[in-house]
Amino acid sequence: MKVTIDGKEIEVPKGTTILEAARMIGPEVAPPTMCYYSNLKTSGGYCRTCIVKVTKGSAQNPNPMPKPVVSCRTEVMDGMEVQNYTSPDLLEARRGVVEFLLINHPLDCPICDQAGECFLQDLSYNNGTEKTRYEFKRREFEMIDIGDKIKLHMTRCILCYRCVKVAEQLTNGRVHGVINRGDVAEISTYITQAVDNDFSGNMIDVCPVGALTDKTFRFKQRVWFTKPMDAHRNCDKCCGKVRLWYKGEEVLRVTARKNKWDESEEFICNACRFDHKKTADWVIEGPTPISHHSVISQNHYEHLNALKVDTLKRQKALGFMNIDKRP
Repeated sequence: MKVTIDGKEIEVPKGTTILEAARMIGPEVAPPTMCYYSNLKTSGGYCRTCIVKVTKGSAQNPNPMPKPVVSCRTEVMDGMEVQNYTSPDLLEARRGVVEFLLINHPLDCPICDQAGECFLQDLSYNNGTEKTRYEFKRREFEMIDIGDKIKLHMTRCILCYRCVKVAEQLTNGRVHGVINRGDVAEISTYITQAVDNDFSGNMIDVCPVGALTDKTFRFKQRVWFTKPMDAHRNCDKCCGKVRLWYKGEEVLRVTARKNKWDESEEFICNACRFDHKKTADWVIEGPTPISHHSVISQNHYEHLNALKVDTLKRQKALGFMNIDKRP
């Protein structure tokens, strides 16, 4: 099946969604997502940020679709033509979606542990407005512990359902979920600190905002002052492939490795995440490749080392290293 997205054509197998096809082309046409997670089945369709405009349904039915559709749930049809960043109407509709996401989300980025890794920050910067039109009282919740290592700040939650999908698909029994309905819906447990299983820490990794945070890392350091390193160990519960976040010689936290879409490549167990925070516990593979678009890259020594090597090569080629030294 052939589909054209923002003027770029690609051939994909039957059953591929528009979002998957866009990601195959590249980030320049891929819609943003907040609830979709490729490693979690049935995820997507909640946040609506990945909406696109279908200007041609298919080769057999060239009529456009009357309204924007969610790209994570809409399958490609042969001959379909889609607009994302090239449609001003679609971008205006996405700004409306972002405005709804920010209705209750607090502006506490300066004190949020997710700052620097929060896609909602980028999404609101690119698609948000300077002021809100919402004049009513925002939802507020007290922070609670839903596990011995997990802090829930429901005030920041956008109800993406990712953590619920993790509990359903990775753990041996889900004990938390969405309670109530409508504007009083919330993620919660009926029993305090009820979340206790080997893979519960992945709820922290999949949360796109600062609603679920690691209690062992909270307020310890800003991520752009840390140095991420890829490492692995032999583990009988998970793949053992992780990312170590260093400050000096200290491992501040351990997370799963993420791809360019900010999704975990493989989920890791709580033993790797919380119980092994010494360099001696791991086989270090090397610095984590960081995109220059990320704020984390500003202090990433891998780039500085590459720059130093390149500078020395240029100096040697120009003969600067062979200048005679005067007595």
